[in-house]
Formats: sequence, C-alpha cells, structure tokens
Amino acid sequence: GLLMYGIPNMKLDKQEIVLRRIRHMEQEGIKFICNANVGDNVEPQIFLKEYDATVICTGATQPRDLPIEGRSLKGVHFAMEFLTANTKAVLANKGPSPINAAGKDVVVIGGGDTGTDCVGTSMRQGCKSLVQIEILPKPPMERAADNPWPEWPKVYKMDYGQEEAAARYGADPRVYLTTVKKFVGDEQGQVKELVTVEIKWEKNDKGQFIPKEQPGTEKTRPAQLVLLAMGFLGPEQALLKELNVEVDPRSNVKAEYGKFATSIPGVFAAGDCRRGQSLVVWAINEGRAAARECDRYLMGSTDLP
Repeated sequence: GLLMYGIPNMKLDKQEIVLRRIRHMEQEGIKFICNANVGDNVEPQIFLKEYDATVICTGATQPRDLPIEGRSLKGVHFAMEFLTANTKAVLANKGPSPINAAGKDVVVIGGGDTGTDCVGTSMRQGCKSLVQIEILPKPPMERAADNPWPEWPKVYKMDYGQEEAAARYGADPRVYLTTVKKFVGDEQGQVKELVTVEIKWEKNDKGQFIPKEQPGTEKTRPAQLVLLAMGFLGPEQALLKELNVEVDPRSNVKAEYGKFATSIPGVFAAGDCRRGQSLVVWAINEGRAAARECDRYLMGSTDLP
C-alpha cells in the first residue's frame, strides 16, 4: 500500500524493509491477492459469507481537492498520483516517471509529510524551481505560551525536502499565509502559471477563524507542474457503503479504539480508515490491537499482546 508506493524510496527502502517483511508474512501463511480493489472488481459481500472475521484497513486515501478555476488543466495532480508514479518508475528502472518535474517550475500546495515528499521527489527529478504554498502562518522559532512541554513543539523547522531545496535555491521554499486563486493554462491546456493571494486569519460572526484575502497581494507565479498536498478527507467510501458499515461525522469507519469492532458483527477496522490520516506507527499499533480483538471475537479469549 502506501508503504510500498506512497512513501519515496529515499525515505523507505522497499527491498530491504517492505518486501522482506511481506516475504516473512507469506512464509507464515498469509496470502496476498494483488490487483483486487474490493468494492470495485471484488464483491465485498464475499468476505461476510466466506470468512468468520474481516478487518478493514483501507487507509484514508481520499485527497482534499482544490476546485478553483483551471483545476482540470494538464499538469495539476494530487500528491499521491505524483509520488506513486515516481516510486513505480524507480522500482521498474525503465525510465523516468510519467509525471515528471524535470526542467519545470513546480508548485506544491500544502505542507506536512506528503508535501515534503513532493518537494524532495521534485528535487531529485531535476525541477527548475520550486515553491511550497502554505495557508497557515509560519510557526514561531520557540514554543508559544499555549504550547508548553511535554506537548509536541509547534515551532519552525525544516524537514529534509525543505533543507535540500534551501541548499540548492538559497532559501526555504515555503510561502506562508498564502492561497491559490486560479490556475492559468496555455493553448494546449497545460498549466503554465498560477495566481496566489496572501490571506489573514480572522474570526467570523460565529467565532470561527476563516481566511480573508488581503487586497493588493495577488501574485502570478510560473508553474508547469502543480502538486496538491492538502491532506486527506477520509477513506474511499464505495467499500463502506456496500458493506453498510456505520461511519462517523468525518466519514471514517465508526469503531471504538481498543475494541475496533464496527457496526457489523465480525467486521473490524483499524488504522487511518478508523482514526483518520495519521502516522505509520499508529497503523502498526492499531493493526496489532485489532488482531487481538479479532482473535478474542473468534476464540472467546486471546493471548495476543
């Protein structure tokens, strides 16, 4: 899944880590069926009929889109499209990725680990220039008063992608408190530039912070490749709808942490599809815990940790 294709090779070696672990699991008796998209080319009800227990671990891969003028232009891609295509090309070793940053002005919209991976991958493909746009303000250099230890420090830092870009171009590629208003294309329908505007976070009449555009701050930036890395909305819904599994207000599978049981007896859920987009360590934690609860359901008790 994402460990194999979504995370770039420079961060996670596939042969020595991912494939080695898969081979171990195969030797333990696990059967992997590839090219099986449950809810698409595989009937979900099969699992309820033929198996005593099922665990849903589909992740939360539905990306947040940016439905503005010019969104349909060629060269505007979701981050995972770009990262997956690159990893497949690297593993196949048969030439460059079909979505390639070589010689192009690249704009990454969004931050986080996915945005950083887009920056690092674009650098390795040989981009001409790179800008990373963030709608949030630049974090402080030191902890704020409302962010005391031992909370995670919400302070400014550069990840590997920004460090590499800064070493090449002389500065952190991130632009803060900025959003994109529209994409502009050429006569062939290829994106050539985009228009950004600075924003300020202000409270509305309900006390909610919302972004307000600042007049006179519009700027046109060159871009032949735009990568949307603005986070994820939740799991793909086709499988969940066909199984008629209850979901929470965020569209994640509704299953209590520690129990992992869904609204359907014998069906469990773990990882991003249950908790929302998160880290690999949480996926490992929830996978092990869901296996324990699955064992308890099947056997009446469990010895699993």
